[in-house]
Amino acid sequence: MSINKRPEITNELIGFIRQTISDNPGMGRSKLSVMLCEAWDWRDSTGRTKDMSCRDLLAALDKSGRITLPPPMRTPRRRGDSKGVKHFIHDETPIAVKLRELQPLCVEVVTSKEAMGQFKSLIDQYHYLGFDRCISESMAYLVYTSGGKPLACLLFGSAAWACRDRDEFIGWGKEDRRSNLIMTTNNSRFLILPWVKVPHLASHILAVISKRISTDWEQKYGHSIYLLETFVETGRFKGTCYQAANWINVGRTTGRGRNGGHNYAIVPVKDIYLYPLTKGWRAMLTGNVKEQS
Repeated sequence: MSINKRPEITNELIGFIRQTISDNPGMGRSKLSVMLCEAWDWRDSTGRTKDMSCRDLLAALDKSGRITLPPPMRTPRRRGDSKGVKHFIHDETPIAVKLRELQPLCVEVVTSKEAMGQFKSLIDQYHYLGFDRCISESMAYLVYTSGGKPLACLLFGSAAWACRDRDEFIGWGKEDRRSNLIMTTNNSRFLILPWVKVPHLASHILAVISKRISTDWEQKYGHSIYLLETFVETGRFKGTCYQAANWINVGRTTGRGRNGGHNYAIVPVKDIYLYPLTKGWRAMLTGNVKEQS
């Protein structure tokens, strides 16, 4: 069994995917992803095929024009419909004050069904990427004023499997990364609501979250985390709030996406920011107990 073994997307493999699609004209996307996972022996730690990750990879290749997927067998869900993310009406009264007038902020881990509904609604309506499913371990935060008005949403989830500049900065080889990736997390969504205009609010929220997230993670999943990462799309954002919160810009992605391994850009290029959560973070992530970071 090959645990977490992502296929390297070469021209030869693209040809294999195209041939598989051609040989199975009546097969839907879900079954196709399972078939490919079986062919590549792409499985998780329990031995189950990683068909959701495969589906994401195939969708990215289809979007880039490198393959042509069969049409969806089901009508895609629209944002806000009864089968997707339900949109709620929110108070959009402008909040334009100085940061000190809002402090202390109320920062809550999203745990209840009601809070998660609100979280999904805000992200889906106002974040440019919308809301996507949470895979594996994740942590969602809602930030409010002391009076209970929402200010911001943050989502942390699985770190990128492979990222050359990040891995080099940490000192990760493949085995270190395979063993210790679970002790990192990716800030995949950060939304300051569009009617909130408070200077320095974003960097302040990042600072507050960084002080508590490892404890929150341990309470929820039974282990600590030592490093935060995020990817900031170049040309769209400057990463100013991460810089102001002392996150470290360690390089830039190649545009290959989470699955990595192939030679053609299929997603936007992004700046890579990291934030260590403890003094001995590098030793914790590499197993080098003598290193003091």
